[in-house]
Amino acid sequence: MADNGNINEMKAKTILRKAKKIDSWFLSRYNMNIYRGCQHACVYCDGRNEKYQVEGDFGKSVTIKINASELLEAELGKYFENSRKRPDIIMVGGGVGDSYQPVDKDYQLTKNILTILEKHAIPIHILTKSNLILRDMNIIKKINNTKAIVSMSFSSVDDELSELLEPGVASPSERLAVLQEFKNAGISCGMYLMPTIPYITDSPEKIEECFQKASQLDLDFIVYAGLTLKEGRQKQFFYNFLEQYYPELIDQYDDLYQEGNEWGSPNQDYSESFGHFLLTLSQKYKMPLRLPIDLVNDYLSPKDQVIATLDQIDYLRKIRGQKSSFGYTAYNIPKLKEDMYQLKYCLESIKGVGPVTERIILEILNKGNSSYYDKLLRSWSN
Repeated sequence: MADNGNINEMKAKTILRKAKKIDSWFLSRYNMNIYRGCQHACVYCDGRNEKYQVEGDFGKSVTIKINASELLEAELGKYFENSRKRPDIIMVGGGVGDSYQPVDKDYQLTKNILTILEKHAIPIHILTKSNLILRDMNIIKKINNTKAIVSMSFSSVDDELSELLEPGVASPSERLAVLQEFKNAGISCGMYLMPTIPYITDSPEKIEECFQKASQLDLDFIVYAGLTLKEGRQKQFFYNFLEQYYPELIDQYDDLYQEGNEWGSPNQDYSESFGHFLLTLSQKYKMPLRLPIDLVNDYLSPKDQVIATLDQIDYLRKIRGQKSSFGYTAYNIPKLKEDMYQLKYCLESIKGVGPVTERIILEILNKGNSSYYDKLLRSWSN
């Protein structure tokens, strides 16, 4: 490993990471961390948490996987050798470093990765906060002959607040302009409103402004997530930020984020009330609150389509204040070795499957979609 101040170079052993089940937030089974650490230095970043084992001064130190391209070529070769179906969607980026952070201007690893994925006709989903993605517009347009989704994440669309919360990031105005360019190029685009910051960016006015901007751009979806504060380095860093800029909010944060929560989630009352408000905005602006599965149906196996649909139904019911066991069923299906068509005639044997869930699964397998899911996702059209 070479060390140049805050920039470390290393040769990684692997690059593609396959999840045990499809991620219904991003509709991908594979992702990759080209970089570990992130120069965007967002004050709320979950990547600071110790569980991710990112070394150095997070926000400044970055580790470069200089052999990422070679690894990807080799791993894709094994993937196609063992696969008889269409390729899975690959998430370009991971949880501990934006693929388009400033260091990519020099290393251009993301561009090299996209060139390889385009050669193999692999569908992609990119999530970033950087306008550097415009550099690779032509490659992404070629990938879209298969399928490409470009998403930008926001804590708000307020440029002034963003400068404080996300000091190394393109402004929200610049990010919205990027999304407009990709939409104009015929590429599916979404806004990941994550995380919103309690008592700072989560006012009804600021959240509705995000929906207004997304609607004006004709984005395909908005996905929301609130701020999580995991015990340790992440929570302490954010509290240091509060002490400097918002000391009057510390007591409210103490009430909102109780110790002992493994995921660092805010209390349930806050989350539930916010969910109802989002549902109202979704209906007002005709904006899906999840990445619509029909955008990528051609690149999901039947099992992944069932899992993702049940997971999203679970979310869409719960923000309505309805009970749901659909997520439990989605959790159990990946444990089964059989494919969904083998299970088609014995669905009741799967944990959590009752008559309603069985009908939903059969409709997906027989017709390629779920009318109940579509009704929940696009409630304004029913």
